[in-house]
Amino acid sequence: MSSSRASIKRAVFSLVFITLAYVTLLVVIDLKKDIFDELVTFASILPAAMIISLLSYSIRFYRWSWLLARAGDSTPAGKGFLAYLSGFALTATPGKIGELLRIRYYSHMGVRHQRIISAFIYERAFDLIAVLMIALLAAFQLGAYLSISVFVICILVLVILLAKNPSWLGFIAANLRAHRFRKLSRLVKALRDGLHGIHLWINPVDISISLATGLTAWLLTAYVFVWLLSSLGVDIPTLYAIAIYPIAMLVGAASMLPGGIGTTEAAIVALLVALETPVTIATVAAIGIRIASMWFSIVCGLAAMLILEYKHAQNPPG
Repeated sequence: MSSSRASIKRAVFSLVFITLAYVTLLVVIDLKKDIFDELVTFASILPAAMIISLLSYSIRFYRWSWLLARAGDSTPAGKGFLAYLSGFALTATPGKIGELLRIRYYSHMGVRHQRIISAFIYERAFDLIAVLMIALLAAFQLGAYLSISVFVICILVLVILLAKNPSWLGFIAANLRAHRFRKLSRLVKALRDGLHGIHLWINPVDISISLATGLTAWLLTAYVFVWLLSSLGVDIPTLYAIAIYPIAMLVGAASMLPGGIGTTEAAIVALLVALETPVTIATVAAIGIRIASMWFSIVCGLAAMLILEYKHAQNPPG
């Protein structure tokens, strides 16, 4: 448990550093583009945008709870929601430590860590499919359909192959252990067990629920972006506006950077500029949607983590 806390502390320090770097970059951009003046416009819709984002997280939590319950691991709704949100706390740090937070808190509710890893892989796969489907609404016209489709298909094929051939990861884990990379070996083994566990949900009911909830949740986030563009006076076809943020998210995921920081924003700006949006307005739109989505999710995750840590300190396991 102490090593888990140490990992969390290191990740929090990384998050603080990344946040400071992000804010510094915004200040530098503002010196050239005066973006802060335009962000005032976004501030008026920010509270409502955050509420919509929270609704999106709630829908994704419903999917998560559904998957755990179908696997025989029902959990309390309130505590479960906090544990789910905690996974967002460290989104912008290396190594997706946020998912380790979920393991930490769900283990207090009797859910095995392998089940959490399985559910995480399964829901991420359907998030990719949902985001790709939304992106393809206009990806053909925006010239991005081939690259993002190939990226998502490659990820899904890799997941399927590894799930069907667990011995591949077992071989890698054994070799890592033989070369004394014990922590990495344990990580690969956990991934192998997690991939094996997704077979529980390969059926029409779970697939339908997962896809429907994923589409609903990510369409809500896309709607926030459409609303933001409208408030900034950006006049582009609605389908383009809906598709831009999902396309940018896939670009950010492909970059392998924590939270897609920088690459997602750059993709949004590039796509909007290609549609003849002024660079300053495109930059404000990119920053605005990231505040309402990624950075807000981090705030929610940190709040959930603090509440759960407090509750755990008050009621330690006997």
